[in-house]
Amino acid sequence: MEVFKMAANVESMFYVREVPWHGLGTRVEEALTSADALRIAGLDWLGEQKPIQVCGGNRIENFKANIRSTDGKVLGVVSDRYQIVQNVEAFDFTDELIGGDVRYETAGSLQEGKKVWMLAKMPSTKVVGDDVEPYLCFSNTHDGSGAIRICMTPIRVVCNNTLNLAFSGASRQWSTRHTGDLKYKMQEARLCLELAEKYMVGLASYADRLANTTITDEQLDKLLAEMFPVDEEKDGERKKNSAKKAKEEFMICYLRPDIAQFLHTGWGVVNAMSDMVTHTAPRRKTANYQENNWGRIMDGHPMLDKMAALVGAR
Repeated sequence: MEVFKMAANVESMFYVREVPWHGLGTRVEEALTSADALRIAGLDWLGEQKPIQVCGGNRIENFKANIRSTDGKVLGVVSDRYQIVQNVEAFDFTDELIGGDVRYETAGSLQEGKKVWMLAKMPSTKVVGDDVEPYLCFSNTHDGSGAIRICMTPIRVVCNNTLNLAFSGASRQWSTRHTGDLKYKMQEARLCLELAEKYMVGLASYADRLANTTITDEQLDKLLAEMFPVDEEKDGERKKNSAKKAKEEFMICYLRPDIAQFLHTGWGVVNAMSDMVTHTAPRRKTANYQENNWGRIMDGHPMLDKMAALVGAR
């Protein structure tokens, strides 16, 4: 196995074959079972809740500290209503949800265990003739900062682009807080599988409609002008150059061979934008841009959603 140096926000993780969005982690040759994924991702630890005391021994009421069992690391301070979902429970839940021989292609933790995730492969399908591999992503926080979240992440195989599209009639994610009857909520989350199937059906229908929607060169110019707007009178040269460069990057993606069959269609335009936001490095690399990329796997990318909305309105 090949090990890459960890960035500050990536504590531990593994990935299969190709270097992922952040270029970090432990490389494995094949997708892993949940037991192996838990261990190799460095998630084989428990969260424990401990009372909080101040100097003098007085206990702080109504709050507890979430502690990692292996090293005593404080993951976060939470209310006493907060219920921990253990990493192993998340894997067990995902195994049961998908069923069969579930395999994981990546899993890991961010921010010293405060945030964890896993990505499980679902059965492949076809979207307008292309092979698409749907993945179920489970993410969780142990510091009280976020909810338990499950989402669909379809990948177009030929170009490895994410198709995390927002469109009406189908949701691609479910979430719940760490309070209340979590066992009931996790049972409710089994509806996610139905949501996932509905989303994939909706995606296929949406893609078919866009593949049959003609986009002329003139219409594409207008779309790009809306995506990267510039006021010729008020905006400075820096913004104008940035917009010009963004349009050039888009056209490079649009003219790539894997989009040739959808050239001059709405689906081709949407896929080019997906290619651009999936694979093009940002012009300004902030300290946590790699983590932000992961966040966009969960939330979708605003530029992709904007382009999909513009094309869908044609």
